[in-house]
Amino acid sequence: MRKPNDITLKDAITKMLNIYRLRGKFDETGVVAFWPELMGTAVANRTTQIYVSQGKLFVRIESSVIKNELLMVRTGIIDKLNERAGSKVITDLVFL
Repeated sequence: MRKPNDITLKDAITKMLNIYRLRGKFDETGVVAFWPELMGTAVANRTTQIYVSQGKLFVRIESSVIKNELLMVRTGIIDKLNERAGSKVITDLVFL
């Protein structure tokens, strides 16, 4: 039975992330973690490096063909990543 002051674990974690100013880093880590799920195995298997710095997602892709295809849909990828994160985490996508 819940007491009136009880909060859910999700609410407690969200509150902690905001208080300690960890929300941004947490969201960036989430974007990196769901890159393979969002992009599929063909792209994920050719992604050799991925990280976020200052709102930019840097991705190294082994295949120049896939890299060129992704460049054409860069804006859509950014939108999907931010939609999945629930906030504007990524402002630009840079292919290395």
